[in-house]
Amino acid sequence: MGRAEGLPAEPGAFLEAQRPEIEAAAIARIDAIADPGEVADPAYLQGLRAAVDAALSYAFDALDSGGEDAPPPPPVLLAQARLAARVGVGLDTVLRRYFAGYTLLGDFLAREAEAGRLPAESDPLMRSLATVFDRLVAAVSEAYEREASATPDSAARRRAEEVEALLAGEPVDLSELAYELDAWHIAALVAGPGCKGWIRELADGLDRRALIVGREDATAWLWLGSRQALSSAKLADLAAELPERLSLAIGEPGHGLAGWRLSHRQAAAALSIAQRGPERLCRYADVALLAATLNDKLLCAVLKRTYLDPIEHGRDGGRIARETLRAYFQAGRNVSSAAAILRASRNTVGSRLRAIEEQLGRPLSSCGTELEIALDLEALRTS
Repeated sequence: MGRAEGLPAEPGAFLEAQRPEIEAAAIARIDAIADPGEVADPAYLQGLRAAVDAALSYAFDALDSGGEDAPPPPPVLLAQARLAARVGVGLDTVLRRYFAGYTLLGDFLAREAEAGRLPAESDPLMRSLATVFDRLVAAVSEAYEREASATPDSAARRRAEEVEALLAGEPVDLSELAYELDAWHIAALVAGPGCKGWIRELADGLDRRALIVGREDATAWLWLGSRQALSSAKLADLAAELPERLSLAIGEPGHGLAGWRLSHRQAAAALSIAQRGPERLCRYADVALLAATLNDKLLCAVLKRTYLDPIEHGRDGGRIARETLRAYFQAGRNVSSAAAILRASRNTVGSRLRAIEEQLGRPLSSCGTELEIALDLEALRTS
């Protein structure tokens, strides 16, 4: 069906010229419609503004075609309906907001007709508007109900797939995530029985937007987003009461989509240390070099051969040498502090360190970092 008889040549273009006034009034009416159980979800509230803009454009374009030939509703409106279902906004609230916009446009058309800026006979225009509204409500209702009826497992699986795609650099409808990416992010990975419940409890106690993905491999992924960066040290302090059954790894803060991805990769690298070593809570900043070395088999072999094999000679197989070195590195390479840790005299520790230098054929000052990493790798293998 073409344009209805009696319509102006381009009613949509006429309305487009009045968009600022119409949009402001529509937002005011929509904001006045509250759902008793509605949470002030930032992504949903931001999506409402985008939905108003898309709905008006859709209505204006549809009126130019007479309503019947209008294309399907814009995907952003269907995505917003699905998001409403996920964040607990009732379908009646969603539809009341659409009805408020429909009534507003009807009142505006009637006012313009009375003022002589539209044909006095505005019934054809109103019928076209009603046709568009009916089509839009049907599509939005279907999208909402399909999302609301989805099983938790299927919804969680879909979110996990979307997150994996985004991490891989694939295009994703960001409105589906209900998480703002144009912000500061810090990622964490937790592994072990009940990890998703624990990480959700941690996130709920923080004034941050959280994105949580449960994994089938008994791990959970977390991102915390906000306008101000949260340091990894602060998050580690907040998570200090980590249950014994869990391992937790924390990335460093990053901004925007690139920072969101990088922080996750850092947390994933740190998790390989947290799951192997005695420290079940690891910050990437503390284990970055160790995590990188762990993935290089050739380097691991070279470090062992160069720095550990030479000190294994002796009746104890190098046990005392290793204990002395670990205390020395723990003490920040201070001999007196290392002696206190070992409950030995300073002269004894100094003598042991000189013997180690002779075995290695080089001073500790020239190879301390490599030797410390070699010892840490050994501890990971034996833990």
